[in-house]
Amino acid sequence: MKRCLLLFAGTVSIGLSAAALAQGAKPEEEIRYRQSALNVMGRSFGTLWAMSQGKMAFNAQLAADSAAIVEMMSKLPWNSFGPGTDKGAPTKADAKIWSEMDKFKDKADKMKTEVGKLAQAARSGDEAAIKAATGDTGKACKSCHDDYRLKEFRQ
Repeated sequence: MKRCLLLFAGTVSIGLSAAALAQGAKPEEEIRYRQSALNVMGRSFGTLWAMSQGKMAFNAQLAADSAAIVEMMSKLPWNSFGPGTDKGAPTKADAKIWSEMDKFKDKADKMKTEVGKLAQAARSGDEAAIKAATGDTGKACKSCHDDYRLKEFRQ
């Protein structure tokens, strides 16, 4: 049920943000949008991480559902790091994102590639493959967080 609600919330968020983008969203709206997408992605990835670490019983269907959400959400936040979105609302995005946009995009692309592999592994139901792909995805996420995510919010 929680997964369905998260998926519904993500779908609604996509629809609302598309309407906002069409109307020229304000930087603070873009910041909230990308934070929402990353939050849903992170929560769903957390389920996969917990299973891969043995902190949660492995459930192939839950892994597939979680990976599908991560895959869908992984495509959403990147356009919301546009010009002017480096300030306007509290954010953990490091200001160097906007001065190193090519490097930042490379890390985002690497993460999306690993998420695609994770989703494929999760669809297979193979626990070992899911665990391996979860680890690789986690490394890609961490790489970006290490370079471009602050520990505390800034204005």
